[in-house]
Order: sequence, then structure tokens, then C-alpha cells
Amino acid sequence: MAKKRQTFSKEFKAKVALEALREESTIQEIAVKYGVHPNQISQWKAQAIAGMADLFERPNKKSEEVRRQEEKESEYLKTIGE
Repeated sequence: MAKKRQTFSKEFKAKVALEALREESTIQEIAVKYGVHPNQISQWKAQAIAGMADLFERPNKKSEEVRRQEEKESEYLKTIGE
């Protein structure tokens, strides 16, 4: 009989990844503690590191591309209005 895939909540993943980032214990020790494969913990840790920059981005700050697009739209509206 096939083993059913485990699914983990985002809170659980965050808790395990944070513990891995702290490096107070090894990945192997964390894996045994939570019953998760060490490779999975390493992947969650890498995802946490990669996504960390997005946490500090201001939500109201528009990207340069969006700003240019809005300027073009306003120019088009002015041209159409004249």
C-alpha cells in the first residue's frame, strides 16, 4: 500500500525554517524532532531566505515599470482629451 503524502501548514513550515535559520541545532536534529526529511528542511530554509527581501518591501511603493505605465496612460488620456 502506498504511503499518503504529508502536507504541512505554512505556520509549521515557518517554525521549522526559523529554527533552521537560528542554527542552534543541526538540520538532522531538527528533522528528527519534527519528523521531516532533512532535505525538506533545507528547501524551506532556502525559500525563507529567498523570500525575506519581500517582507521589507513597502506595500505602497510602486515599481518603476508600473510608474512608467501610469505615466503613459496619463499622456494618452491627455491626448485623447484634447
